[in-house]
Amino acid sequence: EVQLVESGGALVQAGGSLRLSCVTSGFSYDHYAVGWFRQAPGKEREGVACISSGHGDTFYADSVKGRFTISRDKAKNTVYLQMNRLKPEDTALYYCTTGGAWGRGTQVTVSA
Repeated sequence: EVQLVESGGALVQAGGSLRLSCVTSGFSYDHYAVGWFRQAPGKEREGVACISSGHGDTFYADSVKGRFTISRDKAKNTVYLQMNRLKPEDTALYYCTTGGAWGRGTQVTVSA
């Protein structure tokens, strides 16, 4: 069974940094990509970043490119989202996902 558990969300001031973690189980990074999505109140869920299976190529939404970095640690079964130079518009519930499975999310709130 695929499971994903996010953590690391917090209240932070604009310009600050956070690192989100997604601990995974039930699948291999060699065969499954993992993505981070976010959903702000009243808005649709949007893709933020993705790391491919195998070589681990990375992809980013234009809104976070240059500020966010997705990475993975196979030994720890964890995918990270390093978020720098945070903006109030980054405020959202952040989820990780793979193969149709979703975690419960972790809240990121950026104050102006």
